[in-house]
Amino acid sequence: MSQTPSTAIAVIGIDIGKNSFHVVGHDTRGTIVLRQKWSRGQVEARLANMPPCLIGMEACVGAHHLSRRLAS
Repeated sequence: MSQTPSTAIAVIGIDIGKNSFHVVGHDTRGTIVLRQKWSRGQVEARLANMPPCLIGMEACVGAHHLSRRLAS
């Protein structure tokens, strides 16, 4: 599944790994509209091109670092 232009992502869930992240995006109705595997270097660039939304991820040192980068 990939994002279609007509659907807006309201919530993104990120499973953080050492080299790759699994990303799942839901629309406002809870339907999965995005399910992809991104490399560590792609995360910031891809999320920068999306409209603001709620992002959920596990609580670890890497997640705190990533959240600070995405918030700025």
